Amino acid sequence: MPDLLPRARSSQESVFARMSRLAAQHGAVNLGQGFPSGAPPAFLLEAARRAVGTADQYAPPAGLPALRDALGADLGVDGADIVVTTGATEAMGLLAQALYGPDDEVLMLEPVFDIYLPQARLAGATPVTVPLRLTAEGGWTLDLDELRAAVTPRTRALLLNSPHNPTGRVLTREELEAVVTLARQHDLWLISDEVYDELYFEERPTSLRALAPERTFTVGSAGKRLEATGWRVGWVACPPGQAGPVAALRQLASFCAPTPFQVAVAAALPLARQSGFYEGLREGYAARLHLLARGLRDLGAEVFLPGGTYFLMARRPGWEAEVLVEQAGVAVIPGEAFAPSQALPPGLLRLAFCKSAGELEEALARLERFCRSPASHE
Repeated sequence: MPDLLPRARSSQESVFARMSRLAAQHGAVNLGQGFPSGAPPAFLLEAARRAVGTADQYAPPAGLPALRDALGADLGVDGADIVVTTGATEAMGLLAQALYGPDDEVLMLEPVFDIYLPQARLAGATPVTVPLRLTAEGGWTLDLDELRAAVTPRTRALLLNSPHNPTGRVLTREELEAVVTLARQHDLWLISDEVYDELYFEERPTSLRALAPERTFTVGSAGKRLEATGWRVGWVACPPGQAGPVAALRQLASFCAPTPFQVAVAAALPLARQSGFYEGLREGYAARLHLLARGLRDLGAEVFLPGGTYFLMARRPGWEAEVLVEQAGVAVIPGEAFAPSQALPPGLLRLAFCKSAGELEEALARLERFCRSPASHE
């Protein structure tokens, strides 16, 4: 029998799937994988009910025109420049195949979301990471000189994620302007993963697309915006003239995103904007963020507050993710899962606060019991 190719053998269960599996196995509160515990908004569910039974067949690979137009209006771009994908993960993989290949390098920030590295390698490219460093003041800093020094003649693209998963760091307009200058100087593509574009806690983040529309591919997610991560509706806003080739490549993957969900998202996007849904979403997440942060500090953890996303990072030496899920009944993600080439402080964890207040309180109560138990001192 022939064997599978090395790229298949090298693929492993993601840390998120593994921690969710362990959470189910041990009856743990799952603060690991980032999926909301509440239902999507009623206006989205109602739109989906109307669509099922009437919009059940293939959609165009680039996406339903109604959804592309709704996204264009929401993002301030031409709907013809948008390609709808089966979730943001497929969008990122599609761009890896479209924008870089063998002998190319792609720059990205570390801590790094786990799909970026293998997607680059599957495309034949070499991922090169530039560190975000944790300062004594508790913030994550980007050294722009390090970023500039990382560019080589092989560099093909620069991949950014802001608001950033896992740190919650929101890149400033000044930082993004420096990135654009660098990209134009070396003629690089820019990939901007903005799936958390509506989940921020201070000023609205600057979209990289607004600064360099001619070279920026912007990835978004209805799952993150509308609390429906399992619906798998994402998108890429492409530079003018680039959507056609991207859509042609996209049809070789899942062909099209689920049609009834595309219809529902197209109807829901303007309602979300008009109804103040995003403002309410941010307000609710801010309350849960501070609930979790206060509780962790009371347990002796150092908390690094995010500027966006629904994750926070916290550090408590002696806490290990595998031990917490098995003995404390709380699932989290170890910080080292995001930093294969950078030594992060021990005891650094990522926790999701996209859960109900009751779940967060239960997780904190379990962690408190664990801290009092002999196992926590072994």
